[in-house]
Amino acid sequence: MIKTALLFPGQGSQTIGMGKELAAKYEVADRIFNEADDALGFSLKELVFNGTEEELKRTENTQPALLTTSTAIWEVLKEKGVTADFAAGHSLGEYSALVAAEALPFSEAVKAVRRRGQLMEEAVPSGQGSMAAVLGMEREEVDRITAEVSETAGAVQPANYNCPGQIVISGSTEGVAKASEALKEAGAKRVLPLNVSGPFHSSLMQPAAEKMKETLENLRIGDPVMNVIANVTAESVKSKNEVSRLLYEQIYSPVLWEDTVRKLVDEGVDTFIEAGPGKVLSGLVKKVNRRAKVLPVYDEETLEKAVAALKEGK
Repeated sequence: MIKTALLFPGQGSQTIGMGKELAAKYEVADRIFNEADDALGFSLKELVFNGTEEELKRTENTQPALLTTSTAIWEVLKEKGVTADFAAGHSLGEYSALVAAEALPFSEAVKAVRRRGQLMEEAVPSGQGSMAAVLGMEREEVDRITAEVSETAGAVQPANYNCPGQIVISGSTEGVAKASEALKEAGAKRVLPLNVSGPFHSSLMQPAAEKMKETLENLRIGDPVMNVIANVTAESVKSKNEVSRLLYEQIYSPVLWEDTVRKLVDEGVDTFIEAGPGKVLSGLVKKVNRRAKVLPVYDEETLEKAVAALKEGK
């Protein structure tokens, strides 16, 4: 028997038109987009299907748009008879994983992530924070250099441990610039500035986390029906009491994605289904474990391929 894990992408994977093909063909997918519109009080569906990249790129829109698209894709997969043993999501994608595991009601989650996006946008004034991808360097070295720079030049820390040789750093504009220089001098192959609106998953997001607390405390959270691996710990979320705390900490803590994939492999997962636009997480899984089977699902063609591969695997 194959063991499967559902993976849900985070910010950066969004594209105009995502989910449109599946919503046109499957009533369950369309229903999720309509539910999002009702919960938010405006047409997210119209924005996602026919809006502008500029509008979709705003964090307060990106986050509910990705959650809605990923949830719609999962609903179609379920209708096709697909089941999963585990779920995990990259940053914002953790909310999608919790919805899939029935720990969060979708209509509440979509409002929560819109609020999360607004608070993250507001936390640091434009231009005062940034992020950069560090390629070709061991994580211990990145940890050491960012810690040293933080003491002298401004806040900077690892934000995403994505896979071997790919770590994203985040913090103040000055801290990230100084750390980028130091990392290149220490032997990083490349350090690439990222086009983002803020220093996500850094200590500078603590004010956003504090303001998000009330929203998280008011969520109707249930015990997950499948194992959800948390970003902050790379361990299973055991109960509903942990969910709120981990989502709070996640805002200013690094995403342990490489550790999450390794945990899933250690648990016997051999097949990963990426439910959401693009194949970013599928690529990262392959860099962690070349033997893993990855099945990205984002349109009718990839849906049929994944369903066929899963039937074959059984």
